[in-house]
Amino acid sequence: MIPPLDPSQLCVPAQKILSSSAPPKLQLMAAKGIVPGVRPDEILTVMVLLSESDTPEVAETARSSLAALPAPLLQGALQLDLPEAVILVLAQAYTLRMDVLEGLVKMPRLPVEAVMHLAQYGDEVVTELVATNQELLLQNPQIIEQLYLNKATRMSTTDRLVELSVRNGIELQGIAAWKEVAQAIQGELIAEPSDEPLPEDEDFWETDDLAHELTHAGLQDAFFEDDEGQELLEDKLKPLHTRISDMSVSQKIRRAMLGTKEERLMLIREQNKMVASAAARSPLLQESDVVQITRNRGVSIDVLRIIGMSAEWMKSYSVKKNLVENAKTPIAIAQRLITQLRESDLRRIAKSKNVPSAVRTQAQRHLDRRKH
Repeated sequence: MIPPLDPSQLCVPAQKILSSSAPPKLQLMAAKGIVPGVRPDEILTVMVLLSESDTPEVAETARSSLAALPAPLLQGALQLDLPEAVILVLAQAYTLRMDVLEGLVKMPRLPVEAVMHLAQYGDEVVTELVATNQELLLQNPQIIEQLYLNKATRMSTTDRLVELSVRNGIELQGIAAWKEVAQAIQGELIAEPSDEPLPEDEDFWETDDLAHELTHAGLQDAFFEDDEGQELLEDKLKPLHTRISDMSVSQKIRRAMLGTKEERLMLIREQNKMVASAAARSPLLQESDVVQITRNRGVSIDVLRIIGMSAEWMKSYSVKKNLVENAKTPIAIAQRLITQLRESDLRRIAKSKNVPSAVRTQAQRHLDRRKH
């Protein structure tokens, strides 16, 4: 919990600005960051407090100004010990500004809430910065969860963080398929943190004539060189099945949970039960996806069991009907759902040779009960 800002701890000029008797024009000037004779850290504190002002013009001006602070004021404040509430506001406003974030993460009073925000919304470079503080991560496992669920976080980094959690006996309950994730990482040889260059590095992108032609053809960044100088096709341009086949089990699990619809629908048919189960637990699944999955006779019994035990998907009539009609659905689940189907569907199921005999029999019994 971030403690509220205390105006009484500020210098006298700052307190006068925040006073209810302060002239509106004075507060409006302060909301723009114009407070002569006051230290940068206290100016930002005043601006944060004014962003919650009951005067709409003052509050809006302060919020806008905090998102576009002059460089001298911002850099001056980053050299001082900022309050937690101010750090959080800056982290939210400058999520993609590394020069700002590098100053914030060194703050003595860095709040967990600010790190959580960066883990959730930061880009690849920002998430790498957050992932370096193992002590903070172990004390606040929810940060690891946010890094894992952030699509911008590198696969190699999430593997390392999962390994860190497993070795320290930490269960990440915010990850729906944590059991599968932990099992997969335990069964793999954990690689060292990736030293592959980031997109900002000068040697990341290929710059020869071929790349030049591809750039003008709308296929920029199509190729890059590996550490041995060999030209490789960028992953995003490889066929989907090739990209997936190149992944480790733990990487497939993360992609099954957070990838595209096409990736989930492919990975849910994986022979590896951990991968398929993770896809079935993906927080990105939509009802239309689940309808398509339950209609498919190629998915595993484990996937159908997970769906059949989900209260969310049991709100869909189409999903329930598909589960009863799918021969791979566990008998107990299919029989439980029979009582919730329409009579016309029950008649068809009772005569179908594509469902187990126990399900046909149960459907006919339920039809007979309805007649009486």
